[in-house]
Amino acid sequence: MLLNLLVKPGWVVVENLVQDRLGHHAFGTFTALFTLASVMAAVSDLGTTQLTTKRVAANPAFLTEYFPTLVPLKGGLSVLFLGVVVAMGWVLGYRGHTLTLLALIEIGMLLAQYTLFLRGVLQAHQRFNTDALLSVLEKFLLLGLVLGLIPIGITLNNYVAARSVAIGFTFVVLYGLMRRLYGQVKLKLRWEHARTVLQASLPLALITLVYGLNERIDMLMLERMVSAREASYYAAAYRWGDTVMMYLWTILPLFFAKFAYVFDKPDEQRDVLWFGQRVVTVPMLLVCAFVLFRGEVLFWQFTHSTASEVARMVLCLKILFASVLIHAFFAIYSTLLTSTNHERAVSWLVVASTVLNVVLNVLLMPTLGAVAGAINTLVCAVFVSVGYLWLVQKRTGVPVPWGWITRLGLAFGLLCAVWYGLQTGLALHWLLESVVASVAFVGILFLTSVVRISELRKLLQK
Repeated sequence: MLLNLLVKPGWVVVENLVQDRLGHHAFGTFTALFTLASVMAAVSDLGTTQLTTKRVAANPAFLTEYFPTLVPLKGGLSVLFLGVVVAMGWVLGYRGHTLTLLALIEIGMLLAQYTLFLRGVLQAHQRFNTDALLSVLEKFLLLGLVLGLIPIGITLNNYVAARSVAIGFTFVVLYGLMRRLYGQVKLKLRWEHARTVLQASLPLALITLVYGLNERIDMLMLERMVSAREASYYAAAYRWGDTVMMYLWTILPLFFAKFAYVFDKPDEQRDVLWFGQRVVTVPMLLVCAFVLFRGEVLFWQFTHSTASEVARMVLCLKILFASVLIHAFFAIYSTLLTSTNHERAVSWLVVASTVLNVVLNVLLMPTLGAVAGAINTLVCAVFVSVGYLWLVQKRTGVPVPWGWITRLGLAFGLLCAVWYGLQTGLALHWLLESVVASVAFVGILFLTSVVRISELRKLLQK
């Protein structure tokens, strides 16, 4: 987990460089193809990876009994979905070389999905260190390959090839490791086993499809409805938002476990929620304020872009980080709901958000382009967050900590006021300005009682 957090920022910097060298048109085309390929590759799994991990962890005999069926089943599904993706690409208007690139990207993504499936077995057997190393191997390889392409020139073709090589090498390493740990698997597709697995895993596949479309459909719709350039502008901004959200996706599973542990104890769930509200939100407040006031510095690598193009990316970034701010406040309520057996309600809420997003995209993208994608993402973030709060109040019996939310909102408002004052009153370098604002933020947290001296004393005593 820590390795992933370290690799992610490095990869963002490298991908910014790739986008700058490829140009917005080529990178926008790649973004759309990659979006379609990655979503469909995730769906091609049909939930079998999650199901296998859970079943093997609970009953190791499941691996021996079902793995001879799962391996060829996964292979067959991969071939089937490769054909489905190529057909979808053709329907969407891709032809010739672009359609070939889509097929190559999809092959790589299907292989990566197969790698996740095999890694699930390692996770089920509690081999977390091995799994963590494999999880970053592909990214390290790709970083090295991309950096090696810089002297000779990065093109769309060799970038796709580099990704394929990194994914393929990681798969070969993992396959060899699996054979060493568990021996050669005798493949035998048993239809009764396949039917049992698919019946149990299909609901997970539908959730994967919904969440995948909700997060990534904007870039595909931008490229198809407007232009590849607009998709590229949005992708540059979205990349930073996705990176910062890694903090939430790292922290929230810990609270998922805590909520589940006190499943039938509303008072203890309330205490976990009130504590988690601050742990999840406070660091994000500082990051979001930085982006709102100094977001342009994140695009320093785009030396081949015009000032108007950078300004458009910055505008998208700031709007997207408004949605990140919303998630910083309210994503923990989704965690509370899913940990207390309200997954179906959350899933339907995400379905409604996806439909709303698509409708808004159709209405606004032709005139606003990439900015529409950012606005629609913000609207949908507000929509699902209101839904989370309503469901928590209606179904869990856990009170929403409006007092903490108000204090956190006040702290963010005061931080923004300080930052605005620094920008308008002093001509500081952005780095010094950020340091001063960060120090002021610590004082603001104590001033608003978001952080209390008594709590710190107790923590130090422990």
